[in-house]
Amino acid sequence: MAAFSFALSRLVARNVTRVSLLRSLGVSSTQLGRMGEGSTQNLSTTSSSHSKKEWYEVTYERADGTVFTVKGKEGDNLLDIAINNDIDLEGFGACEGTLACSTCHLIFKEEDFDMIEDPCTDEELDMLDLAYGLSDTSRLGCQVCLTKKLNGIKVKVPEGTADARG
Repeated sequence: MAAFSFALSRLVARNVTRVSLLRSLGVSSTQLGRMGEGSTQNLSTTSSSHSKKEWYEVTYERADGTVFTVKGKEGDNLLDIAINNDIDLEGFGACEGTLACSTCHLIFKEEDFDMIEDPCTDEELDMLDLAYGLSDTSRLGCQVCLTKKLNGIKVKVPEGTADARG
């Protein structure tokens, strides 16, 4: 672990962020949020268990009507799925899933919204208050993990984004 910390400090000195480094190692934004600073979580076990999970389908619809139907693994959040599939969504996920902006704001159909297992936290609600085009069925993509119940969902990406960071 000391060697990892040393390597990390050298990369930070070269302007590589901790989040970028961990993302390059395959760590999802959900895992990043759960890790926090100073965590000693074994990253290799999380990535090996990830490969055994089921694949499910998600459709993202932009405001202009363009749709992207892609696959993600069970447990991946909707931000990571969009990023991993190179979906062209301007400004989407600016904070890399650290719950510091509202750029991954998505709007769900009510029946799909009701099937989301992860509850909305106070931190997410604070960011949603700043989101463009907020609705009763809005959630941040970085906070919604794909489950079997959500297989085949279609989410709408609002026309604009509001980056709460500035």
